[in-house]
Amino acid sequence: MKKLATFLLLCATALPAVAADAPAKPHDMGKMWADMLEKAPALAVSAAFDGEGRLWLARVSGKALSISRSDDGGKTFGTPVRVNPEAENIAADGENRPKLAFGKQGEIYVSYTQSLDKPFSGNIRFARSSDGGKSFSVPLTVNDNREVISHRFDALKVDPRGRIVIAWLDKRDASAAAAQGGKYTGAALYYAVSEDGGASFAANRQAAAHSCECCRVALALDKDGTPVALWRHVYGKNVRDHALLRLDGKSEAQRASSDGWEIDACPHHGPALSISSDGVYHLTWFSNAAQHHGVFYARSTDGGKSFSAPLPIGNYDAQAGHADVLSQGKDVYIVWKEFDGENGVAYLMTSRNGGVDWSAPKMLATSADNSDHPLLVGDGKRVYLAWNRLKEGFRLIEVQSQ
Repeated sequence: MKKLATFLLLCATALPAVAADAPAKPHDMGKMWADMLEKAPALAVSAAFDGEGRLWLARVSGKALSISRSDDGGKTFGTPVRVNPEAENIAADGENRPKLAFGKQGEIYVSYTQSLDKPFSGNIRFARSSDGGKSFSVPLTVNDNREVISHRFDALKVDPRGRIVIAWLDKRDASAAAAQGGKYTGAALYYAVSEDGGASFAANRQAAAHSCECCRVALALDKDGTPVALWRHVYGKNVRDHALLRLDGKSEAQRASSDGWEIDACPHHGPALSISSDGVYHLTWFSNAAQHHGVFYARSTDGGKSFSAPLPIGNYDAQAGHADVLSQGKDVYIVWKEFDGENGVAYLMTSRNGGVDWSAPKMLATSADNSDHPLLVGDGKRVYLAWNRLKEGFRLIEVQSQ
């Protein structure tokens, strides 16, 4: 909860109230930002299986992003290969982490958020390997707006045609409004597509205006290969629920949650999305609305036009949060993290009939210190919990048989 409190403070649009007789102490946001970049542990990793069943791990150490491969299910990893030849501040904490994807010919694609010196500013970066991870291209900047503002929280997918899609949260429209003396609520969801294997990206496109500023974006492929984005959106004055959109250039965004959480800050707590082979959408998210709070799951069988009643997940009083969801055929898996008073605990729930019925929660692992959000990865046959912990390190735990 310390991380959540820190980011709520950093992302809030107004300073906290002080006693009437106490002198106001302005926050040095630049120093707070610099300290966070320098001192925050880079616990947020990404893990993914390629088409040959090999596990790849992307992680940040200092100002370097490295990729390593495991041929034995995560027990051991080969020598890490550095992606960025020049030192960069790379976001690798909580909602922001490097992303991995693979091309049709075994190419390895990596996207990440480069944190800039100005508070909350960043660029979306991309690099590729065409030699099996032995080397990477010089990273390029995907956002074609180059103001020192927020272009952050990237999500990466490769569609069946081999097109690379990157979506992110972008404040260029807020910057333009401010230059004209106007106001702009939140940020916006932008995306860019590469049709040449990542050598270049087409012009950035706005998918939706008025997203939340710093919650992760979820990106999944529909059964026809179209990327679908799920993100925390700003409705009305400051209700921070979720929206869903097929990134086909013609669909309209659908409201995916209606909890009514009104907060003048970014919760730094984004959603997760998985789409099964039969086209069923599986969603998880967090809300702290007065009457409807906690982690929830819902499914949609009509492409996001309607959703099942939200199913509460985990123990709200134990700080249940940051759930991930993964579908594999009719099997659907959800993991999340709680705090038992001493340790972080990763839990699992499983559905064998497409999200209609669910097992009881099952504890998978614990962490005695800080830990990353729990993630789900699959190799097409088995499903695993991928969890990085400060003391215990990275661990891959098979969950399909649980």
